[in-house]
Amino acid sequence: MPTQVRIFAMPKSLGETLSASASQPVSLSTQDYKIERPASPEPKSRAPLMETIPERPKDGGITFAHQDSLPKLPIPELEQTCKRYLAALKPLQGPREHAETKLAVQEFLKRDGPELQKKLQEYAVGKTSYIEQFWYDSYLNFDNPVVLNLNPFFLLEDDPTPARNNQVTRAASLVVSALEFVRAVRREELPPDTVKGTPLDMYQYSRLFGTARVPTENGCQIEQDPESKHVVVLCHGQFYWFDVLDDNSDLIMTEKDISINLQTIIDDAAQTPIQEAAKGALGILSTENRKIWSGLRDVLTKDEGSNNADCLGIVDSALFVLCLDYTEPATAAALCQNMLCGTNEVVKGVQIGTCINRWYDKLQIIVCKNGSAGINFEHTGVDGHTVLRFASDVYTDTILRFARTINGQAPSLWKTASPDPSKRDPDSFGDVTTTPHKLEWDISPELNIAIRFAETRLADLISQNEFECLDFSGYGKNYITSAGFSPDAFVQMAFQAAYYGLYGRVECTYEPAMTKAFLHGRTEAIRTVSEESVNFVQTFWADNPPEAKIDALRKACQQHVNVTKECSKGRGCDRHLYALFCVWQRYLDNEDSRSPSSMGYLSSIENGENGSNGSNGSDQGSVVGSPGKDSILTTSEELRTRQRGDSTNSRCHEQQVPAIFTDGGWDKLNNTILSTSNCGNPSLRQFGFGPTSGGGFGIGYIIKDEGINICVSSKHRQTKRFVDTLESYLLEIRRILRITNRRSTSSRQTRAREIDPDKPRSAHQRLKTRGRMITGTESLRAMARSSTGTRSPTEESLMMSEDDELGGYGFFDAGMLLQALKARGEALDQQGEPSKASERAAANARRREIGKKLRLVEY
Repeated sequence: MPTQVRIFAMPKSLGETLSASASQPVSLSTQDYKIERPASPEPKSRAPLMETIPERPKDGGITFAHQDSLPKLPIPELEQTCKRYLAALKPLQGPREHAETKLAVQEFLKRDGPELQKKLQEYAVGKTSYIEQFWYDSYLNFDNPVVLNLNPFFLLEDDPTPARNNQVTRAASLVVSALEFVRAVRREELPPDTVKGTPLDMYQYSRLFGTARVPTENGCQIEQDPESKHVVVLCHGQFYWFDVLDDNSDLIMTEKDISINLQTIIDDAAQTPIQEAAKGALGILSTENRKIWSGLRDVLTKDEGSNNADCLGIVDSALFVLCLDYTEPATAAALCQNMLCGTNEVVKGVQIGTCINRWYDKLQIIVCKNGSAGINFEHTGVDGHTVLRFASDVYTDTILRFARTINGQAPSLWKTASPDPSKRDPDSFGDVTTTPHKLEWDISPELNIAIRFAETRLADLISQNEFECLDFSGYGKNYITSAGFSPDAFVQMAFQAAYYGLYGRVECTYEPAMTKAFLHGRTEAIRTVSEESVNFVQTFWADNPPEAKIDALRKACQQHVNVTKECSKGRGCDRHLYALFCVWQRYLDNEDSRSPSSMGYLSSIENGENGSNGSNGSDQGSVVGSPGKDSILTTSEELRTRQRGDSTNSRCHEQQVPAIFTDGGWDKLNNTILSTSNCGNPSLRQFGFGPTSGGGFGIGYIIKDEGINICVSSKHRQTKRFVDTLESYLLEIRRILRITNRRSTSSRQTRAREIDPDKPRSAHQRLKTRGRMITGTESLRAMARSSTGTRSPTEESLMMSEDDELGGYGFFDAGMLLQALKARGEALDQQGEPSKASERAAANARRREIGKKLRLVEY
């Protein structure tokens, strides 16, 4: 029989742990545990509720070893930022609109800009990063539901050992690997991330575990228990927990022990009918509007003697949440939806979809009944690159641990491993609870109604979005690089061409560039649309020679590469202009630029640490966009209604809105239609997020060696048609590349073969040239006819016949391109078949006589 949590020895009180200093940990008994939730003080005077984990490396630690040497993110020159801003907007605007934006920028450079730049530079003194606090605030002041708006997802590849692809085995394996990762981070044994030998910032890894986004009436705050040692398991909307680590962060349970716990939880959850459990699925409240959710947390804990405060403390302070779903999504798109927002299934008026089996304020590992697994993460403190490292290492470790059961000498990811729990003295585990316990919430009629309405609103939200996946296997990174293109730039131009092919226009596009080469670096916005990209899509969709199309593509890709490099160095326009806006707004509201954040998520220098210690933006709530106008930015109409004085003194300059922020270009650049992000490796099957605007697409993609995996979401904006057009383009651009390659040179040969045609030959050597040269062309063509997989560029060029060109085509036949290309491929398969039907029949007749025919046994 389940027992209420409050009578057991619990993890430390979250409120007490978070208010204590790192050097003076608080140890509480069960009786000391405080039920009531701390009252929220006024935002301007709020003390930080999140304990900052020091980044100063431990003796012998390697994870944060480079933090002290990382440079700070530079504040760009104001003139250069404005120049980049105009360059990003020019291809998106008409001549008249762009002229107005130019005037606004010129006025900004003459009046408000230099003063705001100076204030930003003063504000940044002593800070780890000039953008960091503004960035956190943009996330934490976001009031709309985080599901589908902020939280992204990863879909892991299946376990390569089929016998392990069942729910309990896969979940236990992932949990053990995740705990080894936690241990490596806490012991600072996790090797630092690097790019071409350059160390990257590792600060975000300290924010990944034991962390929760907690709503308050004044915005959200991040709370963290840095000594958390338990996990929470969600099954059929019901909550369970048990300890998994000791005080040294060593594992106290084997994979088998965890499997037993998980099976016990599944069996217990099945005791309650799903429709009955759904009515009390409290996790659904984490999908509510943040202010509503804040009020509901108060309702949860207002009754004296209620068990709910204890339950909330357990959930908020858990290392992570493991969600065990009872469904088996059949398609990639359904799996992606399940990992992002859950399924929406109403039976007899009750929601029983997996959307009730989530807690979106924390890192979640999700495992379906068939073993398909993914990750959904709260995005405030971590970007996709950080969680990708976590997902990759977890996936790799599950494979290596299985390998070590076969060969004990198989390698390990970790510098040291936890002592085998099965060989330890149980007394060495300390005060832990390894038996799973079910959280029993005291649900009042008011909360029952809240759960019901939260579910119906979430069902609406899920129904408003659709998802489509493209697992493109025609070619991938290897082919793209062999053709001389940057893989990311190549795929970005594919998005531009597909959209232009459907709608005949270009739209604002966003891609994040990682800036983790700097201290506490996050991302900068790459603005994909350029004059070169516009020229390319117009050239591609017109009746132009193949060479002209490829030449335009090369120029567009090179421009994208150049912009990406600059953004990776912190030389974009979005983050700088956003920081200038925040400085203006902060000064306008008469706030001291050095005061602590009202949102409780402080940079280390603001929280009292010295500055030497060492995903993606949000576009209207996006996982990857720029900070939305509805975060801490005042909306455009509110900006325009502020007092605009005519005086030239500095205070009046701040009272009137700087011209650059009231110009239509600012709105255009912050209304992302194509929000894209490249994040993945072979451990992932898909990656994605919701659309960042009502009329836009959310596009997550993974470029693998021999394929491209793309997940597209939108609010029912012809998503399937967009994906089909994208696939058509990818096939067509390969066809054009084959043509230009064949015209420019014959099939690629090795350096040894290139000497054959022109080298003068002696009499002795001429003897070697007698007879017919065997080129291998016919055998390659035969292989190509029989192959169902991808082909090398050499094989592809040899396959092509002289009538391969389909000629130019316009907008209206683009939808039939895919069918035409596939039909041409089928026709190629049928060409040159030497065997006649009668010959094949005779050969089959002879084949049937070979060997002894066995009599089938009764089954």
